[in-house]
Amino acid sequence: MRFDDLDKRLRQYETAYDFCVPQENFIVVRLDGRGFTRLTKEIWQFEAPFDIRFRDLMAHTVRHLMQCGFNVAYGYSESDEISLLLRRDDDTFKRKTRKIISVLAGEASAAFSVAHGQPAAFDARVCVLPNEKLVVDYFRWRHEDAHRNALNAHCYWMLRKKGESVSRATDAVSGLTRAQKHDLLFENGINFNELPAWQKRGFGVYFQTTLKEGFNPQTGETVQVERPILQTDFELPLGDDYGAFVLERIGLEVV
Repeated sequence: MRFDDLDKRLRQYETAYDFCVPQENFIVVRLDGRGFTRLTKEIWQFEAPFDIRFRDLMAHTVRHLMQCGFNVAYGYSESDEISLLLRRDDDTFKRKTRKIISVLAGEASAAFSVAHGQPAAFDARVCVLPNEKLVVDYFRWRHEDAHRNALNAHCYWMLRKKGESVSRATDAVSGLTRAQKHDLLFENGINFNELPAWQKRGFGVYFQTTLKEGFNPQTGETVQVERPILQTDFELPLGDDYGAFVLERIGLEVV
């Protein structure tokens, strides 16, 4: 059978389930480290519950994803997950979800593995959001998830380091209210409110326009030019202020 005939007959099976995100919708891609809970504690042996070395590997990975060919307006990370907000007009791969997912998961896996020196993998999913309010709600949801997870993790690992078993520490934390968790930590010398912001609410990566000195070869003059610079923010605001911060990222124009 001729190649052209084979190609026409079989290509339909490869593309039958392609989904393209409709224009005017926002695309958020969430990536998660595959098996990172076990890897970080048993294989890579990072400090629990938080290790600045792991944070910096995740920050490196987010920065790579912000510059790997997609028009990303905002990147957010907490624990072993990354959320990327694509610009509303991004048309990379004609907005095909299978291409977006596979490429970003591959890029994240490669960037983290090379930086860490050990193999690691990320999976990815696409979240389609039709308006700005849902985008803000999405990032506030992940923001709150980071806070909840951090509080639980500090309580759990404080108990584990005091000699409690996995099951006893898990049961002890699961039965407490948020206020009781704060009290438990405080009674053991940890003021949760004074812990680093990145532990409690993750961190953001975004482009910020700055002025840089340039040279105009036509006039021979030194000029000031605007350049987008990638910023990593480990001190994200809270509550409504964070919502306003995300809205600013949505409207940011990057050239």
